[in-house]
Amino acid sequence: MERVSTPCQVYEVDGDIVLRTAEPTDGYMLANYFQTNREHLRPWEPKREEAFFTLAGWTQRLIKLNELHKMGLGYYLLIIDKESGAMLGTISFSNIARFPCHSCNVGYSLALSAQGRGVMGRALKLAIDYMFKIQNIHRIMASYMPRNSKSANVLKRAGFELEGFAKNYLLINGKWEDHNLTALVNHHWNEA
Repeated sequence: MERVSTPCQVYEVDGDIVLRTAEPTDGYMLANYFQTNREHLRPWEPKREEAFFTLAGWTQRLIKLNELHKMGLGYYLLIIDKESGAMLGTISFSNIARFPCHSCNVGYSLALSAQGRGVMGRALKLAIDYMFKIQNIHRIMASYMPRNSKSANVLKRAGFELEGFAKNYLLINGKWEDHNLTALVNHHWNEA
């Protein structure tokens, strides 16, 4: 495993995958990823405006995300196939709160073509290690719809524990969806 991450930038390698911070120049790759996987991801994501699937929309979004990276308020990471350079998925950390809770939320997506190969499990482990060791986060929270067994399994293998259930929690694809609430605690957290 290769690591050259800093407090503002993530670059981690595990075998054939690279996990890195999205850059302002990644608009074309992101627009293409979401266009290609639009139907595959539709049941699991909020309704998206048309700009979400365009280069111009992603160029604007990446400028904002880059500022969040610099301020340590959010991280939008890309999962890339090391050999081909193809984008396989995303992992995002949002709602980052420092003192006193040192916590955040994680969300992710994986291309249809990358399903069933253990890609998300490995990428999520790299991302969690970064948030715990470099960002000194104490608690990472994730939620998933009860019918999303793939996401449930990824989180369980990563060590997330079920903490609750939220009725009508998130507006997904135009419908309020129930979610299981999970969290992973950094047992090696130290006050900086």
